[in-house]
Amino acid sequence: MTAARALAEWALGLTHGDVPEPVRRAALRHVLDGLGCAVAASRRNAADAAVLTALELGGGRPEATIIGQPAGQGRVTRAEAAFANGVLMHALDFDDTHAGGLVHASAPVLPVALAEAEALGLGGPDLLLGAMVGLEAICRLGAAAPHGFHSRGLHATAACGVLAAALTASRMRGLTIGETVHALGIAGSQAGGLLEFLNTGASTKQLHAGFAARAGVLAATLASHGATGPGTVIEGEHGLYGALLGRRVEPAVVVDGLGERWELTRITVKPYPACQLLHAQLDAARGLHGAGVESITAEVHPDAAPIVCAPGKERPRTPYDAKFSLPWSVAAMVIDGSVTTATYDAIDRPEVLDLAGRVRTEIVDFGGAAADQPGRLRAVTRDGREIRAEVPRSGGGPDDPGIDRTVREKALANLGDPGHVTEILALPDRTSTRPLLAVLEAR
Repeated sequence: MTAARALAEWALGLTHGDVPEPVRRAALRHVLDGLGCAVAASRRNAADAAVLTALELGGGRPEATIIGQPAGQGRVTRAEAAFANGVLMHALDFDDTHAGGLVHASAPVLPVALAEAEALGLGGPDLLLGAMVGLEAICRLGAAAPHGFHSRGLHATAACGVLAAALTASRMRGLTIGETVHALGIAGSQAGGLLEFLNTGASTKQLHAGFAARAGVLAATLASHGATGPGTVIEGEHGLYGALLGRRVEPAVVVDGLGERWELTRITVKPYPACQLLHAQLDAARGLHGAGVESITAEVHPDAAPIVCAPGKERPRTPYDAKFSLPWSVAAMVIDGSVTTATYDAIDRPEVLDLAGRVRTEIVDFGGAAADQPGRLRAVTRDGREIRAEVPRSGGGPDDPGIDRTVREKALANLGDPGHVTEILALPDRTSTRPLLAVLEAR
């Protein structure tokens, strides 16, 4: 059996009775976190170009709501709503990450579930199941080739997210198994996402989640009208891995244990609006605040170094570039004691640039995924003392006993109203998604 067919059979047959309670809670956690990130981005006008584009191109058929738009003014086609909301969810780089696959799981998937639920008049239970199948799929597709996409200059979120988005759309539309396989095959021809932004500071990365979400809706729509796609899109000679990575991955690597081992429970919630590959160092750097630090040496996983420690990263060119700069972000944490969305509003602060220029990196192969690396810093203070700051891994992970509290506090800060948090957490019991959508409209 091909990986696409296995995913299709599992996704279309999944019921709420098949989902263990910890998995349901994890999925709901990421719905809350993803929506909070999107609302925060909307309030900071972080994705205006995507929102304006969706309003311009998608206004002919008002099916679904763009997050943050005034009531009655932000409804567009479901494809354009998925695009705009995907960009919003990813715009601040504050959205969740699956460490094993190095994918942002919710941003390409949740906007599709929202758009399809609204367009089709589906309730909360269907929305949540649709999100679950997409979340599980993107994690498995990314983890089947750890760091493989990034090493080839591709964004795994975009490359894997488009198939996950198509699976979510197919599930919610009630497509047949055959149609869903075709949707996945069609989606694969839209997989991509170039990492060249790392060399210029451009913000194209934030568009990748929206591209994937929209392409997934398009693929499911095409399949529903009879278009066909290759069933071997994942493991084939010129499939997802063969074409983009130059090597093939057997179906079992992707689909073994479906419904028994849930990768979506391993998705990490970000405590900082920056690249996941520098979060552990930020956690460690918090302990150096107020210590009079003169210089810092950070140990960095070899897979992370080209992304967050490349030459010139100590002087970021744009606020988005700073989110991918370990030297600059660590310096900001040491000086301020915190890193928030506002941290990246001013990247030319002399005191941060000065310390960032004295942050050195050592490449250390810790084993395992780069996003699971420990945070290890050695600092020298202005009076000559040496200080070590270490954490086993970044916070917000699945093993963090305070994860539910962290998500609620982050969501409250992003959404701004305890009632909004309550409305979103009531999602599984909703017969209609209208109360949820009302929360997301601009006040």
